[in-house]
Amino acid sequence: MDNRVPPRAAGPGPRRRDRHGRGMRGPIAPPQVPLAASRADAFADLVQDSVERLERRWPQLADIDFLVLEVPRLDGRGEQLWSDEAVPLGGVVPARDGRRARVIVYRRPVEIRTKGRDERAALVHEVVVEQVAELLGLTPETVDPRYGED
Repeated sequence: MDNRVPPRAAGPGPRRRDRHGRGMRGPIAPPQVPLAASRADAFADLVQDSVERLERRWPQLADIDFLVLEVPRLDGRGEQLWSDEAVPLGGVVPARDGRRARVIVYRRPVEIRTKGRDERAALVHEVVVEQVAELLGLTPETVDPRYGED
């Protein structure tokens, strides 16, 4: 019997099966469950929750951009240089040249200092309150009367 099927040429196209003959794996969890959210997404949600909590009391916060960055920059472009003594948890960039004011929260330094989600949420809120207070020229207790109670 000379009806041999020629082997398929391995080309640059996507693989349909893995090396054991099974189909490729899919996602572990559907996108709508919390397990599917990355740590960065979960952290951004904590910052957003804190901002929404403060916006009820301070409507002018709608004109401020809130950013989450992994770590602070060493070169200090747009921000003040930080010393070797402590890594900042957040920063403020005032409005200038037609750009909106920005409050920055650094994800990795905050995550390193906390053990669980509740502790992380409390620290994120403290950092946001402190940075908003600095930007508005107020005390943190004025921005959030419950500051420091947690």
